[in-house]
Amino acid sequence: MTELVILVDESDRPIGTAEKMTAHIHGWLHRAFSIFILNPQGELLLQRRAWTKYHSGGLWTNTCCSHPRPDEPLLSAGKRRLMEEMGIECPLQELFAFTYRAELDQGLIEHEFDHVLVGECHCQPQPNPAEVAEWRWMGMADLEKDLMAHPERYTYWLRSCFDQFQKQYRYNAYTVAL
Repeated sequence: MTELVILVDESDRPIGTAEKMTAHIHGWLHRAFSIFILNPQGELLLQRRAWTKYHSGGLWTNTCCSHPRPDEPLLSAGKRRLMEEMGIECPLQELFAFTYRAELDQGLIEHEFDHVLVGECHCQPQPNPAEVAEWRWMGMADLEKDLMAHPERYTYWLRSCFDQFQKQYRYNAYTVAL
């Protein structure tokens, strides 16, 4: 089945759709989301992308990343992919959005209007091995230090938004009641 992404303008207004790989080959701006799940201790659930992913295989990243389908509400898409990738379910809330463009491996270009979603979970992930090679909980201070010392271990989008995530998360004092 062909996987479509939503093409958007700089204000995140839909302007069409495209096949996912075509959008990544041409670097067309499209809607995406990045999910950050924290446990009650304030640790972030990280995943190491499966080595077979179409780009950025083997890199550590935030809990889950993907694209909403055409006509799929953003939070519904986030919940769907969180279950498909990590095997967990929890309430999500949008924290902020940002745009980035990065030339990646395999000759692909990520150009995304990325909505950052956050949630809290004290459950044990059951990741899909086709999506996730490994996972771990990591404290924010430890992650910040490792991102600075070893940026090559992490995805471009995580490196791009982690500082803003920390500021927005602290500012909003976000907590999900389970």
